[in-house]
Amino acid sequence: METLKTTAEGVISVKAKEVRAFGTAAADKSLQQIKINRRIPTPHDVEIEILYCGVCHSDLHTARNEWHSTVYPCVPGHEIVGKVVSVGKHVSKFKVGDHAAVGCMVDSCRECQYCKEDLEQYCEEGNTATYNSPDKHLGTQTYGGYSESVVVDEAYVLHVPENLDLAAVAPLLCAGITTYSPLKHWNVGPGKKVGIVGIGGLGHMAVKFAKAMGAEVIVFTTSASKVEDAKRLGADDVVLSKDKNQMQRYAGKLHFVLDAVSAQHDVNAYLGQLRVDGVLVLVGAPEHPLSVAAFSLIPYRRTFAGSMIGGIAETQEMLDFCGKHNIISDIEMISIQQINDAYERLLKGDVRYRFVIDMASLKK
Repeated sequence: METLKTTAEGVISVKAKEVRAFGTAAADKSLQQIKINRRIPTPHDVEIEILYCGVCHSDLHTARNEWHSTVYPCVPGHEIVGKVVSVGKHVSKFKVGDHAAVGCMVDSCRECQYCKEDLEQYCEEGNTATYNSPDKHLGTQTYGGYSESVVVDEAYVLHVPENLDLAAVAPLLCAGITTYSPLKHWNVGPGKKVGIVGIGGLGHMAVKFAKAMGAEVIVFTTSASKVEDAKRLGADDVVLSKDKNQMQRYAGKLHFVLDAVSAQHDVNAYLGQLRVDGVLVLVGAPEHPLSVAAFSLIPYRRTFAGSMIGGIAETQEMLDFCGKHNIISDIEMISIQQINDAYERLLKGDVRYRFVIDMASLKK
């Protein structure tokens, strides 16, 4: 069914059609099949049939309003891979039949200094997130990848390397770029000793990237059951962080630490692994503030920093890097009907290492 949206302040008048999706109407409700509107492609738009969508912890946080900003109905999903089914008349980068991907954002102001520097993720006006952001076309909220299709301006659509498994590419659009961006920004490479804290959806990608960049990779984990898996992923050594003796092995020796832990933890223990001018970058998002001791930083001129996703150009660079080095995510495929159970398993850390939804299941 097609409808014509009425024009409101800040809203572009476009035609829309109903598509199937999986979403929730409230924080305490399960996700279920619903109908949403997608705009008919405008001249610069690409319409993508969604084949696979990764499941990010952010999906759960947003669906359950744990960040206190969710507008309902909410359709999560920002790790999208699919096939182009139509393009606007001015689209030049994609054609029907191409495989394409969409990550965490679908627009930005395009005029601020950060957008002009290919840092759209830090847009001064705030980028338009793939879901739960104001939709300037339809006057509603944006809806994510737990749906049969999505329409996105070609400037925010990405090419998928042909040699990679499409389903295992999906998590690269968030978990991949979230870890690739800080590793690249802080020049991780040959001659660098790099620590990765936490082996989960983010951490397992960080190990793969850091190793492919040529660094010596040391994994820190609380779980003895993940030691062999960390080595399989490419780690040169694994430290059980609950063992004080093992934690002394690299104290004051690492150039860089990527902290991918979202639970409360003692960040000072990992700052202590850094050498002079070493950098610890936080990409996990614990619920409560972390306590940082002054003397974890001052004596060694250490830096404690944070990082989010990359811009569109850097995300494409990351995908191309993955194509060159044959890097994909370790995934467990599920149907959309299993999403509520998957959320509960996600809370328990019961996935190695990323759920991916086969969106063909939405048609059942």
